[in-house]
Amino acid sequence: MSDPVGHQGPAASGPASADGGPGAPENVEYRVAHLQERLAAEELGELGVRAEVRAGAIALTGTVPSAQCRETVLRVAREELAGLTVHTDVVVAEATRPDRAEEL
Repeated sequence: MSDPVGHQGPAASGPASADGGPGAPENVEYRVAHLQERLAAEELGELGVRAEVRAGAIALTGTVPSAQCRETVLRVAREELAGLTVHTDVVVAEATRPDRAEEL
């Protein structure tokens, strides 16, 4: 399952520049690292989501415990990665009780 989060074209600030300007690859790596830091440190405390740079886009993958948690992760990703192409595959873990006893 994949759905875009703020799925936009290349960085809004323009193409990557060799001088370390706004579109430089280092800036993208910094933004990804800052996203992961926010996910781990804020009220979410989410360590089950990974963000990686792949083929010029950001891949956001992982499993979260609830739909509300997933929405929060996607909101934070939109804030931190605005202007970048982001592909998401963040799923909600099934946490319902079994409907019958397990047979051993």
